Amino acid sequence: MSYIPMKPLLRYATANKIAHGAFNVNALCQADALIEAHEQLRSGVIIQVAEPGTGYLGGNAEFLKSTLDQKKLGAKRIADHVRKLAEQTKIPVVLHLDHGRTFESVKAVIDAGFSSVMIDGSAHPYEDNVELTREVVKYAHKYGVSVEGELGVLGGTEDDVFAEDSCYTNPMTVVDFFKKTGCDSLALSYGTKHGAVKGDHVKLRNEIVIASMENMRHEHIEGALVSHGSSLVPQYIVAEINALGGAVGGKGVPVEQLQSVIPCGISKINIDTDIRLATTRNFRELFVSNTQYQKDEVWQRMQANKSDFDYRNYLAPYIDQIVTGNYKDEKVKKYVQLMQNAVKEIALTATVYFGTVGDAFAFAHDSMEQCAKQYKTK
Repeated sequence: MSYIPMKPLLRYATANKIAHGAFNVNALCQADALIEAHEQLRSGVIIQVAEPGTGYLGGNAEFLKSTLDQKKLGAKRIADHVRKLAEQTKIPVVLHLDHGRTFESVKAVIDAGFSSVMIDGSAHPYEDNVELTREVVKYAHKYGVSVEGELGVLGGTEDDVFAEDSCYTNPMTVVDFFKKTGCDSLALSYGTKHGAVKGDHVKLRNEIVIASMENMRHEHIEGALVSHGSSLVPQYIVAEINALGGAVGGKGVPVEQLQSVIPCGISKINIDTDIRLATTRNFRELFVSNTQYQKDEVWQRMQANKSDFDYRNYLAPYIDQIVTGNYKDEKVKKYVQLMQNAVKEIALTATVYFGTVGDAFAFAHDSMEQCAKQYKTK
């Protein structure tokens, strides 16, 4: 089994100046699709679930209002499923929590079996962020689980992540944060933005990444740098959605800019919005081409809010089937195929863009148990 923490995957990526896409999922079938896509390209895969996504997987269609118990249930569902898939593949598989907010919610997914977690303390004062991240690291490393922190504030909105304005990461504090917390990777604020609306003039501050990495090298800090809010928002998908009756807008980060920052030190790039867009395009194609499906409540929900491209909202009537993998209805099986096709389209494209094709067997697949021993001896 190649179920591994994030650290060995990103260690190789950083050393070889490539980056792994990290893809957000909210359904078991999407994890299957991600692994299948990465098997085709012989690349390691990072499957990630945002904290509200664990609530959705726990059966709460109003995922932003999920209880801790619902998040625990969702985390257990996806962790059990991904570990089972990892037993059947040779490529390395990472299951990562995106934007954990509290120690309790992060502990819940570690206990459920996640191999990597993010604790986002960026909204707190610096010392409080350090203390929260350090507390998570202390717990996670006992089990060989990798930890990602965040320094600086990204603007934009995505799930329960919201900030009106950005606050760039200060490269001078990056080394201090790594030293004080012991985290394995760090998300920077350097010009990206959460959500689909990033503006017409996105300009990544490569110098922030360069300075951060140079400071780390000078102090012999082993760690990886991460890019959040980095969806490309493919304009061909936006145009296709709108041609099919949608009303979606927004522009993403130009792929050329992301490619330019990878050699500077970014080795993980988060992708969520693009999957939602591709899924919505696929559903609109189905309903427009096959009018018999338009009687379904999914279509009614899509038409009621044409600017909404979060599939969790319009698939709410079938949430129990979607999050358990128990597909009782033939139309739900069709919907699952559309979701999987969307994930593959986005993941295959990003993996080629970011340079990780063929890296799956180029490094040792250190297990969680092996990493736990390594952390203990540091």
